[in-house]
Amino acid sequence: MNPVQNNPLKTRQDMIDAAISMIRPLTAYLTPGKARLMLSATTAHYDEAVAGMEGFSRVLWALVPMLMGRVPEVEPYWALWKEGIIHGTDPRHEEYWGDIGSFDQRMVEMAVMGMGLCFVPDRFYDELPAEAQENLYRWLNQINQHDMPKNNWKFFRVLVNIGFLSIGREADEARLAADLDELESHYTGDGWYFDKPTQRDYYTLWGFHYYGLVYARAMMKRDPERCERFLARTRLMMPRFACWFDGQGRALPYGRSQTYRFAQGSFWSACALAEVTTEDIGWGEIKGLLLRNMRYWFSRPIFDRDGVLSVGYGYPNLVISEGYNAPGSPYWSFKAFVPLALPEEHPFWQTEEKPCPVPNVLCETQALQLLTRDADNTQVISYTAGNHAYEHMHEDEKYEKFAYSTHFGFSVVKEAGTLNKGAYDSMLAVKRTGRDLWHARSGCERYAVEPDRVTFTWSPCEGLRIDTVILPVPACGLWHIRKHVLHAEHAFEAAEGAFAVCRDKPGKRPCDRVRTTCETTESCAAAHGPFGTSVIYGLRGYAEATVISPEANTNLIEPRTVLPTLLAQIAPGETTLICAVYAATGDDIPDAIPEEVRNLAESC
Repeated sequence: MNPVQNNPLKTRQDMIDAAISMIRPLTAYLTPGKARLMLSATTAHYDEAVAGMEGFSRVLWALVPMLMGRVPEVEPYWALWKEGIIHGTDPRHEEYWGDIGSFDQRMVEMAVMGMGLCFVPDRFYDELPAEAQENLYRWLNQINQHDMPKNNWKFFRVLVNIGFLSIGREADEARLAADLDELESHYTGDGWYFDKPTQRDYYTLWGFHYYGLVYARAMMKRDPERCERFLARTRLMMPRFACWFDGQGRALPYGRSQTYRFAQGSFWSACALAEVTTEDIGWGEIKGLLLRNMRYWFSRPIFDRDGVLSVGYGYPNLVISEGYNAPGSPYWSFKAFVPLALPEEHPFWQTEEKPCPVPNVLCETQALQLLTRDADNTQVISYTAGNHAYEHMHEDEKYEKFAYSTHFGFSVVKEAGTLNKGAYDSMLAVKRTGRDLWHARSGCERYAVEPDRVTFTWSPCEGLRIDTVILPVPACGLWHIRKHVLHAEHAFEAAEGAFAVCRDKPGKRPCDRVRTTCETTESCAAAHGPFGTSVIYGLRGYAEATVISPEANTNLIEPRTVLPTLLAQIAPGETTLICAVYAATGDDIPDAIPEEVRNLAESC
């Protein structure tokens, strides 16, 4: 059951209804003391008790804004969660959340409680019995006594400490100053922060900027210089991040933590909270970027059973998850509900939605991405090199694809022994002849992102070095060229994938028109139908074209896909491969390769 699929999400009341309709099913899964949400038998690397506390806490990202906005409908749910806070912080209660240690997941879940103390102390603190107030303060203050990762987690302690300041309790101001200085060191320019030095992804937006804007709203009188700096960086980021969204509201599937879904738009929610606009991105544009994204997600089958959010992306899917994705983790998406803190008469709610002006091409050197979109703004494609993560699941697929699309998403590897289990879309996969496993890009030796191309040198396995150039051709639509010069010490097999296309849906004509020949002299593989068009043309060095049926549930957006692929045999020495890839949201396979694409491929 999808509790929000018929919600038009146009007005403040619509957003209230959406939040309430998503919270309502959760009440059945509260523990007797109301301090945990036990939603599923699946788990994360932390234990079930912590996972239950996480699920409980993440609902507060919607409850706290509704308390701030004096929303009457929140009251019965706040009564339940308030009881959970009282019991969860009481060391004598059987549902006590426990004493924490260093690098503890419960630190993450404290951030929203700090926000509650900042903005609604009358509800979040004053309403509690005196003993419960002391318990809440003591439990939260543990965050000042332990180590944590040097990344966006520092903001969790910042929010707790400014929450203490807001209620007149002792804060660790030395820790607060040190954490804010540490967070400053993560800023690299043009609005971008890194979570880890090799990562530029959504954590810049739903982490650093989101919490920085919460800080700015809470601390402008106490710390105006820093707050103005946070606001200025947000203004730099706004036109850049707008380029991650297509005209339908879909944001770029890229990087880790995809299961947070419509947290993608929470940056715009925080802009509304902190009242940050620019000359080109005003209230109408911010509102449109947020609500179009949320509407897209509300149309997807992302709920299980009684309207509970699932782990996954476009559908329930544990295959794509990380080890820190517990059953309640997807409710971090509730950070998008923070505009409910704004009253009905606020310009965010009174202004009509507007489309956001975005360029067709953006070279984002800080994020190591070259972003392009088609003329009708129906799809965004990002070409990237140099970002990587080294400790979570499917990192190569989440950061190392040659191209990422708002329409086609990307696929993850189930097993590297066969092409259909590997699902190597937007990748060149290789394996040594006679060996069992395929290898794709996993880090670059050198890379550059320029206004017209992305170049990188990489070594997917021992005995093979590859120099690659990716050339988008935006003047011809969403075409791009890939050129690889392979320096091989042994014989290898190679497989080059285009974008994976949805194969079928109930009640729809299937994407059964697949081709391994096209109206050209080159080898060509294509899949096209009601779910889009993906074509790859072998211009040099490829021996065969095929269309692979990847394993089910490998793609983020659609559970069953087909994948046009080129195959090649690589002899020892130097081999050059050149292909052209076309991607479209409609059923419009090209009659021929555009002359500009062909000429660029011949000259690259």
